[in-house]
Amino acid sequence: MNATRPTPSSAASTWPIFVLLAIAGLFYVKWFPYYNRAFTAASTHSIGASILMGKASSPPAPSWSAALAYALAYGKAIWQAMLLGLLLGSAVQALLPAHWVARLLGKTGFGSVAAGGLLALPGMMCTCCAAPVVAGLRARQASPGGAIAFWLGNSVLNPATLVFMGFVLGWHWAGLRLVLGIAMVFGLGYLANRLVTPTEAQAADARLVELVGEQRDGNPFARWLSIFARMAVRLVPEYIVLVLLLGAARAWLFPQVGPEIGNEIVWIVALAVAGMLFVIPTAGEVPIIQAMLSLGMGVGPAGALLMTLPPISVPSLAMLARSFRPRVLTVVAVGVVAFGVLAGLLAVALGF
Repeated sequence: MNATRPTPSSAASTWPIFVLLAIAGLFYVKWFPYYNRAFTAASTHSIGASILMGKASSPPAPSWSAALAYALAYGKAIWQAMLLGLLLGSAVQALLPAHWVARLLGKTGFGSVAAGGLLALPGMMCTCCAAPVVAGLRARQASPGGAIAFWLGNSVLNPATLVFMGFVLGWHWAGLRLVLGIAMVFGLGYLANRLVTPTEAQAADARLVELVGEQRDGNPFARWLSIFARMAVRLVPEYIVLVLLLGAARAWLFPQVGPEIGNEIVWIVALAVAGMLFVIPTAGEVPIIQAMLSLGMGVGPAGALLMTLPPISVPSLAMLARSFRPRVLTVVAVGVVAFGVLAGLLAVALGF
């Protein structure tokens, strides 16, 4: 997918508003709160209770009350970031010139993957809150690999989470996450770009020409409001339903937490799959793993959760089902599980 030549549009003068929204929103929702939380992590070696099971020794039995309790706790933790994600995802499509996204992220080489991964670093969003932005990037013809790298990089390479992890779990865990996270973000992004067919690349170029033409006319702010409303109506209801279902099913996904979950390969694979399916807020994996290790769970399953809890989930996969081919999302899901298994095996081999 090749970027087209710049064309004047109604969005050419609104990009500073997008930049201001991104900086102000991320500062309020992410940067400032995480700055303060880092001091808490350093002094107490904790960032709170596990959202998976609170102060209990295991998740609650499957029920609608468990579903509602988890949905409320999760919603309280992420609603501001989700709102920001919807605002940014719609603003990408309305306030930025269409060719800008394609120029930076639209090609199918490694350059767009590298750009997507690096742009994710200041975002620090959980997988579901980053999903609307990813949908906006794909709507503006970002390559699959560039968008996947941005999506995964937000949670896996989150600098704040790495700091929390170092203070709470130990810097060896943070190092494992960083090394495998870099491989996951840029490796799976590159693989996604390799799956692009010539026909898809030509279709993306043709669609980009249409988008540039569409932006020449109309009020960009009215377009922003319209896109925001469409994204919210399409993404939020299915997101809420899936979070409720996962909240109810967490006792099935994590049926036991304790010494009985050892370093056997079956447990590592099982926890890798469960972590890939489940949904958590940003940095939620840190107290979850801390609580599980304190109850005697093996380091192998903990390593699996380290790499699979944050990057994707059933809700975020559903939110992006229209933005990527099923084959791409399947490859990403399988790849995340594979990295989780690798992390578990390395944690055991390195004597964590």
